Amino acid sequence: MGSLKTAFYLGVCLSAWIITTADGVSLPKAENVLWVSLDFKTILTWTTTSSNDTYTVLYSWDDSNWEESPDCIRVSESECDLTNCLDPLNRLYSADIKTEAATMDYDDYQDESPHTYSPHINPYEESKISAVKFSVEVVEESNVTVMISDPVTSIHKQGRQLTIRDILKDDLKYKISYYKSGSTRKRDIISDSSIAKVSGLDPGVRYCFMVAAFIPSRPKTFQHGAWSILQCTPEQEMNLGALVGGLLILLIVLIIIVTVTILCCKCCRQRNKTLQTSQSSTVV
Repeated sequence: MGSLKTAFYLGVCLSAWIITTADGVSLPKAENVLWVSLDFKTILTWTTTSSNDTYTVLYSWDDSNWEESPDCIRVSESECDLTNCLDPLNRLYSADIKTEAATMDYDDYQDESPHTYSPHINPYEESKISAVKFSVEVVEESNVTVMISDPVTSIHKQGRQLTIRDILKDDLKYKISYYKSGSTRKRDIISDSSIAKVSGLDPGVRYCFMVAAFIPSRPKTFQHGAWSILQCTPEQEMNLGALVGGLLILLIVLIIIVTVTILCCKCCRQRNKTLQTSQSSTVV
C-alpha cells in the first residue's frame, strides 16, 4: 500500500514537472510587422528577439482561408516576399507570421506556436510608385514633348515583365510640373498617356520639368508617386539670321549716333563763328 501511494505521488510530481516545463517553453512572437510595397513588389517584414527560431508566413484575403506562402515556410529571415501570392492585386490581404522552434526539442508544442497578424494591405491601391524617367524634346519655340518611361514591376505574366501601365491601365496618369529657369512659379498639367505635349511656352526661354505618376482613383495618401529628377530644356542658341539682324540694327544705331554727333559739332562751330563775327562788328 505504501509503495502504491509513493508511486502515485511520484506520478503526480512528474506530471506537474512536465506541465511546468511545457508552460516554460515559450517562443517569441514576431513584432513590428510592416508591409513594404514598391511598384507592386510587396514584402512583409518584422522584427524578432531570437535568432534561433524559424517563421512560417500564411496569407489570406478574407481573414479565414489561410494559405502558406511557398517561399516562406520555416525561414530564418525576418521578411517574406509575397508578390506572387497576392493575386489579384485589388484585394484586401492580411498575413499571419507563425513562430516555430528551429530545434526538434519543441516539436511537441508546435500547435501552441505564437501567431502575429499583420495590418491589411491592398497592393493595387497602396503600393508606392518609384520615380519615373523621361525626356524632353523641343518641337517648336513654344511647344515641347515630354516622353515618359513607365516603371517596370516584379510581376510577370505570360513570360513578360509588366509595367505599372499594364497593371493600372487607365487609372495611371502623370503629373508634369514645370517652370521657367530662375523662377519659382510652377505650373502643373495632368497627362493621360506617357507622351505629353506642353504648349504655350515663351519662345527663347529655358524651362525645367519634373514628372510623377498620379493615380487619382486611389486614396489621397497613395495618389502620387515619387518625383523624377529635374530636367531642363537646352539654352536657346541665336541663329545666324538673328545674329546678322542684331548686328545690322547695332550698325544703324551707331551710324545715327555718329551722324547726329557730326551735325551737332557743325552747328556748334557755325554758332561760335557767327558769335565771333557779331562781337567783332560791335567793337568797331
